[in-house]
Amino acid sequence: MDTTGYLQRYSDWDRMNHWALVILFFCTALSGLAMFHPSLFFLATLFGGGPWTRILHPFGGVLVFVSFGGMYLRWARHNTWDADDRAWLDQAGAMLAGRAHQMPPVGRYNAGQKILFWWMTVSLLVLLVTGLLFWRPYFAGYLPIGLVRLATLAHSLTAVALVIGIVVHIYAAIWVKGTTRAMTRGLVSESWAKHHHSRWYAQMTQQKR
Repeated sequence: MDTTGYLQRYSDWDRMNHWALVILFFCTALSGLAMFHPSLFFLATLFGGGPWTRILHPFGGVLVFVSFGGMYLRWARHNTWDADDRAWLDQAGAMLAGRAHQMPPVGRYNAGQKILFWWMTVSLLVLLVTGLLFWRPYFAGYLPIGLVRLATLAHSLTAVALVIGIVVHIYAAIWVKGTTRAMTRGLVSESWAKHHHSRWYAQMTQQKR
């Protein structure tokens, strides 16, 4: 592929890590939904039945946390909050109304993407801790039943919050034309970068020169 007019947004490792996380997340989410409500128990057939679903779900959750940890180590420094993010949020209504040209310049990630990143970070940390508390047969049997029940409730509510965040993430990636190429080919067009992340575009083009 001719990469003239394109900028590299993600490396091969970034993309492999991302898609591994996607697969692990959906498997873990589906197995969790199978245990969430009887009407969704049919999803357990995807994992070999109820017992296997219960066994595999927590291991899948740990792998999701580890996979996201790889992304966190690489991207956390790009998601630190700065003064420009407040300005972006103040103009978020213009973007939702289709007036993206009115948005203030941003770096590699805008305020919405940063919020989602930290939303996922906190949610996955809470899911890991609460999941460990009621993971049978390893930990739950050594803890008070009240704590186990509280952990189960917190785990379920946090999982719902995380799924909502992921839905927003998928919708935004599809809604902003040219975004999905970043995670399929690792590249974005220079026009896309200049339009959506002008500060990052300026930094990358300066490095190219």
